Amino acid sequence: MQARSRLDRMEPARAWAAMQDGALLVDIRPQAQRGAEGQVPGALVIERNVLEWRLDPASDARLPVAGSYDLRVIVMCSAGYTSSLAAASLQDLGLSAATDLAGGFQAWARAGLPVES
Repeated sequence: MQARSRLDRMEPARAWAAMQDGALLVDIRPQAQRGAEGQVPGALVIERNVLEWRLDPASDARLPVAGSYDLRVIVMCSAGYTSSLAAASLQDLGLSAATDLAGGFQAWARAGLPVES
C-alpha cells in the first residue's frame, strides 16, 4: 500500500512507549466499534470523518491539542488498515510525524497493553 510506504508504523509496545513520551494516540474507530472492542486509556477519540478538521493546526475547527505541525500523532483503528490511510492524510496536511499503530486496537489488546471496556 502506497500510504504505508511513508509511515514509520509502530508496533503496540513502541506506541505505548511513545505515548509515555508525549505522543498522542488518536482512536478513529466509530463509537459502536469502541463499545464492542474496548478503548485505550489516554487515547484521544476523533472519529475518522472529522480527523483532518480536528488535527490540522490551520483549521478553525481544530482541537486545542492541535496547535503545531510538530504534533506526534499515532492513529489507531481496529485492525491497522484505515489508520494507515488516515495517517498519510495527516502527513499530507503537514503533520510530518503522523503515523499509525500496526495491527490497530486488536494488536494493542493482544499485546496485553491497557484496555478499558
